Amino acid sequence: MIVAGDFRKGVTFEMDGKVYMIVDFQHVKPGKGAAFVRAKIKNVVTGQVLEQTFNPSDKFQNATIERKQMQYSYNDGGLYYFMDMDTFETIPLNKDMVEDALNFIKEEMIVDVEFYKGEAFSVEPPNFVELRIAETEPGIQGDTSKAGNKPATLETGYIIQVPLFINNGELIRVDTRTGTYMERVK
Repeated sequence: MIVAGDFRKGVTFEMDGKVYMIVDFQHVKPGKGAAFVRAKIKNVVTGQVLEQTFNPSDKFQNATIERKQMQYSYNDGGLYYFMDMDTFETIPLNKDMVEDALNFIKEEMIVDVEFYKGEAFSVEPPNFVELRIAETEPGIQGDTSKAGNKPATLETGYIIQVPLFINNGELIRVDTRTGTYMERVK
C-alpha cells in the first residue's frame, strides 16, 4: 500500500481498477483547512493524463510494472511480434499498443516492453536510435553554416526535420523521446 502523502514522480499505483503513474505532484498546506496532495497522474495503459487532488492519508495499492527487453521480430497485418531474449518466446501485440514506438523501431531492434500482471501494454524504443534517410530533397554541399531544416522521411516512414546538408541514404541519430534529429552518424 502507498499513502498519497508519500507520492513521488514515477510511482505507480492502482485507483478505480486502473494503473496510474505520478507525473508530477505537489504537497499543499493552505493557511486554512487541511493539507492535500495535488498530483498529475498518467494512466499507463491509455496514456491519458489527469490532474487529481488527494487527501494525504488516502491509501492505494502499489502497482508493479515489469519491464522486459525484447526484440521486435516482424509484423503480420495488425499484429506485431516481439521475442523475449531469455526464453525466445514470441508475443503478439496490437498496433494500438506499439503505434508510437513504430516511428522509431525496425525489425531486430531491442525495445523495452512494459507488463502489468503479466499482460503487455506498452512498447518503448531506446532513447536514441540510428535510422537511414529514405527520402529527402538533395543536400547542398557546404550548406552547414546557414540555419535551416527540411523534412526527411526515415526508413520507418516517420517524417522528421533535418539540416539542409543531409542526403538520401545517410544514417542519422534520432532522439525518440522528442522525435528530433540529433546528429549524422559517420
